[in-house]
Amino acid sequence: MYAFQDEFTQEPGLRYLNHAAVSPWPRRAAQAVSAFAQQNVHTGARDYPDWLQVEKSLRERLRRLLNAASRADIALLKNTSEALSFVAFGLDWRNGDQVVISNDEFPSNRIVWEALAPQGVEVIQVDLGGPDPEAALLAACGPRTRLLSISAVQYASGLRLDLERLGRGCRQAGVLFCIDAIQQLGAQPLDVQACDCAFAMADGHKWLLGPEGLAVFYCRSDLRAQLKLHEYGWHMLEHAGDYDRTDWQPAQSARRFECGSPNMLGAMALEASLSLLEEVGMVQVASAIAERVDWLQQGLRRLPGVTLLSPSDPQRLGGILTFSLATWQQRPLFDRLKAQQIICAPRGGGIRLSPHFYTQARAIEDTLAVLHELAGG
Repeated sequence: MYAFQDEFTQEPGLRYLNHAAVSPWPRRAAQAVSAFAQQNVHTGARDYPDWLQVEKSLRERLRRLLNAASRADIALLKNTSEALSFVAFGLDWRNGDQVVISNDEFPSNRIVWEALAPQGVEVIQVDLGGPDPEAALLAACGPRTRLLSISAVQYASGLRLDLERLGRGCRQAGVLFCIDAIQQLGAQPLDVQACDCAFAMADGHKWLLGPEGLAVFYCRSDLRAQLKLHEYGWHMLEHAGDYDRTDWQPAQSARRFECGSPNMLGAMALEASLSLLEEVGMVQVASAIAERVDWLQQGLRRLPGVTLLSPSDPQRLGGILTFSLATWQQRPLFDRLKAQQIICAPRGGGIRLSPHFYTQARAIEDTLAVLHELAGG
């Protein structure tokens, strides 16, 4: 993994362990944006057809990353929340329908379902703290359950769920399966066909190493036409670009969810970032992240007064490790770590660390050394 260190030229002394929030860009993403800016300065949109080829490449990279059946299943949206909203306000709900989520979801995957209350939709929140969270989620799916929406990896605890098992259970129960993939995509492999999910979505600014403002939305082909549209414009038309045409229909592909002009600047950056992940390979990325999380976990266990708030089973861990120190409250500890150039996040009652595949040994060793001192070890 260290062969790619020249892609990450971070400030000396910075220990960046916050990829579950917003990631630094690799060098190639910055170069792509710089080149795009220079094109805009010197030639404007003269080469717009070339830009569209980059966008096409981005869709194909995302298709491969998700193992979607077709590039037509991929929409490029603003963020995960927008994609979840397309699902929540696109389905034809009936009074009494239920949506099952966990009680640990990031607000994006809770509020959007609670907003359906005026339509008579009930949200069931399942406690994932037991020994078999998948069984708990599936047991909550009753005859009125229309959809199960779950984060692949819980943002605070780092709990990683068995998506294929959930997909099988949802299929058997006749329940739609929706995956908020933002804390897994780019950190571990994700196969939407193997998971048999109806929908999956993720922003590009976390584990995908891209910019904010651009997300992927996977919508299974048989469900696209079932989602009612609430946004309309030139770009979502089947014959987009034929401006003189007066009759119109939404695109048959997932582009039907993209109402207006694309985020071409974001596409340049994210396409470059995904090229790096593809060069490394997602199996290797996942292995490198697991190695670094285990390194942090073993080091934390040796500190006095530490409570690990993330699962101990490696099969249950994504790229997130959350802990607390008995002698420190959450916010003062976060502020102290930030002052030491340890970039992390206060989440889930503790401090969340999230290394990526390229994270250097020095960043982990320095972080553990600082925590050892703060713990009084």
